[in-house]
Amino acid sequence: MTDREANRFSARAARYAKVGANVGGVAARFAAQQLTGGRTSGRDASNAAMLAKALGGLKGPLMKVAQLMATIPDLLPPEYADELAKLQSDAPPMGAAFVKRRMQAELGPDWQSRFNSFDLKPSAAASLGQVHKAVAPDGGLLACKLQYPDMKSAVEADLSQLDILFAIHRRFEPVIDTTEAAKEIGARVREELDYTREAKNAALYGHMLAGQALVRTPRVRPELSTERLLTMDWLEGEKLLNFKGAPLEVRNHIASAMFTAWWLPFSRFGVIHGDPHLGNYSVFGDGAGINLLDYGCVRIFPPSFVGGVVDLYRGLQDNDQARIVHAYESWGFKGLKKEVIETLNIWARFIYGPLLEDRVRTVADGVEPGKYGRREAFTVHQALKNKGPVTVPREFVFLDRAAVGLGAVFLHLGAELNYHRMFEAALGDFSLEALTAHQGEALKAAKLA
Repeated sequence: MTDREANRFSARAARYAKVGANVGGVAARFAAQQLTGGRTSGRDASNAAMLAKALGGLKGPLMKVAQLMATIPDLLPPEYADELAKLQSDAPPMGAAFVKRRMQAELGPDWQSRFNSFDLKPSAAASLGQVHKAVAPDGGLLACKLQYPDMKSAVEADLSQLDILFAIHRRFEPVIDTTEAAKEIGARVREELDYTREAKNAALYGHMLAGQALVRTPRVRPELSTERLLTMDWLEGEKLLNFKGAPLEVRNHIASAMFTAWWLPFSRFGVIHGDPHLGNYSVFGDGAGINLLDYGCVRIFPPSFVGGVVDLYRGLQDNDQARIVHAYESWGFKGLKKEVIETLNIWARFIYGPLLEDRVRTVADGVEPGKYGRREAFTVHQALKNKGPVTVPREFVFLDRAAVGLGAVFLHLGAELNYHRMFEAALGDFSLEALTAHQGEALKAAKLA
């Protein structure tokens, strides 16, 4: 074993030990309490606070996954979701000397000569990497996303421990089987480590949103990119929350841009951005539109799944029970009883609610952004206790997350729009044949086919 391999093994072993101690302690306490007295809100709140404290001290990918889990309704008990949602991804940035070594590892010893300038101080630091501002030889501003070292080992260590939490949740809360959800989260987080794939995702969005003035996508600089370094054009913009006090017309315009960025690619190409986190986009031109900045978490769906989404929408719209059942069956639900379908429809009517009403409205009256979807998820959970269990297909994880995340954005903005007409416009003359053709063309253009 080389010194480098030994160091990586040591780092991986240390990560497993630290994660295992923190998560394992919480898991053991939770399991013991379930066996001796069952769930109580007081105990859950105490365990949730302890888990958040344990995860908050680890940073890195586990923090990212914990935050992701908190945004998916009913994946975890409400007390846990509330605590995990408070976590901030504030991993300490790499210092200048370390950045130089990392850049040399990615672009070679003469890496600095490939830029007119490169700011060694990061402009943003997140859970898997940090972003540096640079200037290209042609004078263009660049955003260089540089991955932290040994992230693959860290991700595997963290996901293995999250499997423990999911297993305990399934053991004592078997109403909704999270097995497929856990697989989906693991697959997407592993993909986020591959910046070569993210570069293709960015090209995919550039293709899908070409001609959409409301949304800007950055151009990738492949000659300055590797598997762990992604260099794209720098897009100037302001934080969305800076516009909470803007005139309603401006806020509505920004919300329309967000709707376009998420639902047009899904309805026409079967692709969705699975992470509508506030840090993944910015607003340009005093509210003229949005910059879509991050492409690590992108989900490409089979056309049949998108067809099911449209079938459920039309089924709810026309009260067509046969079409509703067909939609669920096309997604892989098996042997659904009438009572279970009625329970699933509670969630479906919540997600589709703004899309079904042909009127100007908020996405949800009187609901806080952080609570969007919680009440409905709780209602579904309680109903399934007597009528379930049910295994939710893995494709739902990021579709639900996008819908709930966007709903929270619309609530932050206080937007008042006719979501029904926007969705109908995004659907256009929907057909599986057209979507399949468009998806194939887009994936080929982005070299993802």
